[in-house]
Amino acid sequence: MGNIAKPELVIQAALAVLEPAQACLLAFSGGKDSAVLLDAIQRLRPDIALRAAHVNHGLQTQAGQWAEHCSKFCTKRGIDFVVLPVVAVAPRSNLEAWAREQRYALLEAELRPDEVLLTAHHLGDQAETLLLNLLRGSGPDGLAAMPLQRRLGESLLLRPLLGLDPQVLLEYAQKFHIEVLNDPSN
Repeated sequence: MGNIAKPELVIQAALAVLEPAQACLLAFSGGKDSAVLLDAIQRLRPDIALRAAHVNHGLQTQAGQWAEHCSKFCTKRGIDFVVLPVVAVAPRSNLEAWAREQRYALLEAELRPDEVLLTAHHLGDQAETLLLNLLRGSGPDGLAAMPLQRRLGESLLLRPLLGLDPQVLLEYAQKFHIEVLNDPSN
């Protein structure tokens, strides 16, 4: 393992943004980041009412296997889980933006009135977003990159891990032997 003796304490501090007894829907890809967030909430914040949703874009040949992995991961932990299939036809260009739009639309529609949406974006994702925004010439709004929280329709989107180095998540996953998917396109 690396340099962080107790990655769970770092993550627990990040989870303080969640209100006690908060109802949350976690965007769950099955990758390291979302698997760590799911495990950490269940392990460190058992007061949180947690559900998970996996968006199946159907863009990879392994998409069905990934959805099945996510289902088993959640079932093993007693987490309510749903697969949200994208039914729209993918465009030939700007696929990443289209996939993001589809994902957030499906997740927003799945949210219950009392829930907030959680994503597992971290500091590495934040840096990547900032660089992409700079390259696009996004201006002042683009320099802000991703906020810790923002409105999502009638609800709220929270990114509790946004300030964390991805190494913390890796060490947490290793320490607690979390089985994760590896999406080569991510």
